[in-house]
Amino acid sequence: MSESKNPVIDAILKRRSIRRYRGEPVDKSKINELLTAGMYAPSARNQQPWHFLVIEDRELLKRIMEVHPYASMLSGAALAILVLGDETLEITRGYWPVDCAAATQNILLAAHALGLGAVWLGVYPREERQKAIREIFVLPSHIHPFSLVSVGYPAEDKPVPVRFKEDRIRWNKW
Repeated sequence: MSESKNPVIDAILKRRSIRRYRGEPVDKSKINELLTAGMYAPSARNQQPWHFLVIEDRELLKRIMEVHPYASMLSGAALAILVLGDETLEITRGYWPVDCAAATQNILLAAHALGLGAVWLGVYPREERQKAIREIFVLPSHIHPFSLVSVGYPAEDKPVPVRFKEDRIRWNKW
C-alpha cells in the first residue's frame, strides 16, 4: 500500500486496533476532541441518538474486564469511552446501532489523528455483555450500551496490512 497524500485517507488506511498502552493519562482536551468527533458522525435523519460515558475510574475499568471477555487491554488504558444508544432520541426506529457504529468509528479515527491508540470492544448485539454493562453503570432501560473504545498512548506499532481486494468489487451489476 502506498501512502496517501490526503490526510483523511491516510488516517483511514493507517489506523490500527491498539491494545497495549504506555500508561500515561490523556489530557481532557484530547478526550473532548474524541467526543466531538463522535458527535459529528453521520446519523440517520440527523437523530443523533447517542450518549458517551467516559470511564477513567480504575475500579470501573476492572469491573468491565471481569464481564467482557475481550477487555483485558483496559488494564493499561488511560480510559474507555462507552458509546450508548438512546431509543427515546430515535426518529426512525431501529437506527440507533448504525448511528452508534458511525460515532464509534469517528472516535477511533480521531484517536489515531491525535496520536492515541484505541480499539473497539463490541458490546451490542451480545445480550450478556449489554446486561453486564447495564448493571455496572445502572443504565435506564431506554439506554443501550453499544461499544466500548479503549484509549491510551500506544505502546505498540502495527504494520498496515493490504486490505484492498479487487475481487470484492462489482460495477453496475453482480
